[in-house]
Amino acid sequence: MKPSSIREILKLTQGGEVISFAGGLPAPQLFPTRALAEAAAKVLAERGAQALQYSTTEGVGPLRDWLAASFGLASRDGVQIVSGSQQGLDLVAKVYFDEGDLVAVAAPTYMGALRAFDAYGVRYAPVATDAEGLVPDSLEAAFRAGAKMLYLIPNFDNPTGASLALARRHALVALARRYGVPILEDDPYGELRFEGERLPQLRELAPELVIHAGTFSKTVTPGLRLAWLVAAPEALAPIVRAKQAADLHSSSLLQLVAYELLHSGLLDEQLERVRAYYRSQREHMLGALERHFPAGVAWTRPQGGMFLWVTLPAGLNATELALEAVREGVAYVPGEAFFAAGGGENTLRLSYSVASPEQIETGVARLGALFARAAVNAGKNAAESAPETSA
Repeated sequence: MKPSSIREILKLTQGGEVISFAGGLPAPQLFPTRALAEAAAKVLAERGAQALQYSTTEGVGPLRDWLAASFGLASRDGVQIVSGSQQGLDLVAKVYFDEGDLVAVAAPTYMGALRAFDAYGVRYAPVATDAEGLVPDSLEAAFRAGAKMLYLIPNFDNPTGASLALARRHALVALARRYGVPILEDDPYGELRFEGERLPQLRELAPELVIHAGTFSKTVTPGLRLAWLVAAPEALAPIVRAKQAADLHSSSLLQLVAYELLHSGLLDEQLERVRAYYRSQREHMLGALERHFPAGVAWTRPQGGMFLWVTLPAGLNATELALEAVREGVAYVPGEAFFAAGGGENTLRLSYSVASPEQIETGVARLGALFARAAVNAGKNAAESAPETSA
């Protein structure tokens, strides 16, 4: 098991004046603190015995019913509550992966999923990506190679911010059906759309193939540690047993508090606030990148989520530059940590979720100057190492 590069970089930013674009942390000023306090008080006053008691492994009924209704399910049997989406990834891997299994993943993909899957001794079949998401020919090659499952983040991907195009969604589902490969659809950012039309979840296109993972962490607060898996009941049955062995059940109190909050109708208002804030943050960062990044550096323009992806000129190493960036007071996550089979040395992830507009301007300016100097030095080194030619 390997440490998370994000967590290691975050350690370097503690206690100093480092501007962090590293962690994908929700903005704390968006947390509905008062509403949560009121919901908790009501739950304890009206359902205290239930909230403070053991509960069922699948999750408390009212919350599962609410989620089932929001997903258009016939019953709560297709919903499993988990303690954060990371536990959901771990439980799926524990149940469905054997040592040596091949798992198809995007190149790049969420490093937290890779760390969860690593614990079970899997191998990876990296799938090439472009601006529209997974490349179908590369995906089919992974399926032909014997991939046991496909893992992906179709909406506002972590780390790239890109979304899987509609035509690619249909092509992906068709390939998965043809080869009989189940899909783990990780969708923590799907509700954070700033622009463009909503695209169907893979679960909607192929409910018999998809285990859909969602969370309240990015829309309400990560402190609840509440997430869910939605799938066919027979697919969830072994996950229920694994969850029972792991922690019996997620917090009864927090599940009922979350339900009270959702039942009150606060979520729609909360989503409006969250979307508006992150849209503004994205615009600040995109503007700063235009002003300060040197020629030859490219970046994505996400339609939602918390991240964008930067590609430096060939020959620059974002990992080597990351420590120098921290010394200059700004942090990011090097891109190679998101590649299961290596690569991406000249890429990096930036998060615009928590830095203030002033910090975004200052931090991006510092990075732009650093990358410009690095490009000049790389050019000088290349010139000095080039073989001499005779006249």
